[in-house]
Amino acid sequence: MSYDWKNNKEYGILLKEKFNLERLPVAIKFIKKESDVPESIPKIDEKLRHCEMITKAADGEVFYSTDKEQACKGGAGAIHINTEPVPEKILNGEFYYKLGRFESPEVGKSVADALPRIKEFNEAIIYSPLEKAEFEADALVIIGLPIQGMKLAQAIVYNDQSRVEADFSGIQSLCADAVARPIITKTPNMTLACDGSRNYAKIKEEELIIGFANENIQPLIDAVQKLYEKE
Repeated sequence: MSYDWKNNKEYGILLKEKFNLERLPVAIKFIKKESDVPESIPKIDEKLRHCEMITKAADGEVFYSTDKEQACKGGAGAIHINTEPVPEKILNGEFYYKLGRFESPEVGKSVADALPRIKEFNEAIIYSPLEKAEFEADALVIIGLPIQGMKLAQAIVYNDQSRVEADFSGIQSLCADAVARPIITKTPNMTLACDGSRNYAKIKEEELIIGFANENIQPLIDAVQKLYEKE
């Protein structure tokens, strides 16, 4: 862990204002035991997909979820708060093949096998706008327009990263692509959402998503402050 989370309010406002974001940057925190979730953070009172929870937080809400509140088994498996095994038809790509997404079951399995999945199990996950997060984030998710994605990319490469990575396959986007992959690789990742997140979480046609690991947050903030220091 490598950034001063006590400045989350300042950081969240900085990102929102400098990039003119319509949706708030979302901080995500994994909690090993549900009993360790701060009492000030309520449990969500409805069953939603992980992507829907991200957009809910992007609209200003703070809450936590366990596996019981996660409506998408694939998403819960990618971020590994699932208490039951992910259905085999999702793991082997059969689910997506039957939706007509792949030419053959073999291609479906190949793509499914390549999906990033967090190994460590956690009982709970906290979702919050960064500016309201009273905790150190494990991941940061920003939803925005291409112009905002371009400016974020410029901030990402400002310090020491030569290129921005965009590793995705159009499935499990806000779970595997925007949260699991950055945490696993410790590098930002850009993704174009998926059918589920666009249908259920209402990601707009013109929006894209960039996910950051904890290790990427301070370099991002430092870059934004320097790039826009005269404004």
